[in-house]
Amino acid sequence: MRDFLAARGCTVPVHTFATPVHTAQQAAAALGTAPGCIVKSLVFEADGRPLLVLIGGDRRVDTERLAALCGARQVRPARAAAVERLTGYRVGGVPPVAHATPLPVFMDAALLAHDTVYAAAGTAHSLFAINPWRLRDLSGARVAELGTDS
Repeated sequence: MRDFLAARGCTVPVHTFATPVHTAQQAAAALGTAPGCIVKSLVFEADGRPLLVLIGGDRRVDTERLAALCGARQVRPARAAAVERLTGYRVGGVPPVAHATPLPVFMDAALLAHDTVYAAAGTAHSLFAINPWRLRDLSGARVAELGTDS
């Protein structure tokens, strides 16, 4: 993940924790920030085709909106085994970039309201800080209203 970012001229601070931060609430508590600043990297299947959604820790993906954006009839979360196979990372540590398989990426527009967001850095014990606009550019994300407040 660091190599992917460095190759694109992006060096980011990586925070490592002794205890897992694989949920948005754990990550926000460890950093002393709001859950909305935590990026959840979630793999979905749209009519069987995988895609990645980046959304704040205080929001839920509206699968009907996502389906409409993808032109899919059905969108559902991918199973943990598929997430690991597609991304190369375990659930709870999936970063928003540098996946084993290139995936179409969608980003919830609400993330862009923050100066800095924090995303998994490849393990359940690490997060990196990044400007959300830079993250959009690095991930090639399509930005849309994807979420609802949780």
